[in-house]
Amino acid sequence: MNAESAVGDSHVRLGASLASAAAELRVPVSPEQSARLIVFVELLFRWNRTYNLTAIRDLSGMLTQHVVDCLAAILPLRRELAGRAQAQLLDVGSGGGLPGVVFAVMEPETIVTCVDSVGKKTAFVRQAAAALKLDNLRVERARVEDLAGERFDVITSRAFGSLAELVHLTAGLLADGGMWMAMKGKVPGDEIAALPTDVNMFHVERLAVPGVRGERCLVWMRAASTKSRSREVPKDI
Repeated sequence: MNAESAVGDSHVRLGASLASAAAELRVPVSPEQSARLIVFVELLFRWNRTYNLTAIRDLSGMLTQHVVDCLAAILPLRRELAGRAQAQLLDVGSGGGLPGVVFAVMEPETIVTCVDSVGKKTAFVRQAAAALKLDNLRVERARVEDLAGERFDVITSRAFGSLAELVHLTAGLLADGGMWMAMKGKVPGDEIAALPTDVNMFHVERLAVPGVRGERCLVWMRAASTKSRSREVPKDI
């Protein structure tokens, strides 16, 4: 098999895997979105050889563990952003652009900003934004606590410390009526209990990610009103 045939077969396999996972998640993925997500995985694979952006080394694993994992949050994100025109979303500690790049592909009307303090990671995300022609994706090389001026409707993170650390460092960046969406593995009961009293955890949403073993959940938070400052962890988690 020549190199061109191998690349073609890889595209077909990744496309089939992505289509199957998206169907299981009930997330519509257009042919253009599918092509962009596959190009993203292949770009991540190539850069990872030199820059060690992820511990996952194979294309199939990157698709499942990264892209599909992020796709599982799309419907909940759409539900919470319903009615917000050109919403602003901040991906904190974006690393290799996860979940920010996936969200930018799937939500073209949402302005996504990926922030990370590591130069090789932001360089990769900039390259991905150019390769995928994502006009709605912005990249900032900075510590999140140094960002200023912008306010975001959703602030998300996938691998960025504790819930308390996330809200502490980004509270000044949250728009009025905005919310945090933290992507976690097991429900972090201790982290929820440790949240400050001016933050209201209003929903923990368990996710089933096709092909991924282990637990996944979203922890939704917002600034607490003066009438609701409960720190009690819901009994169902």
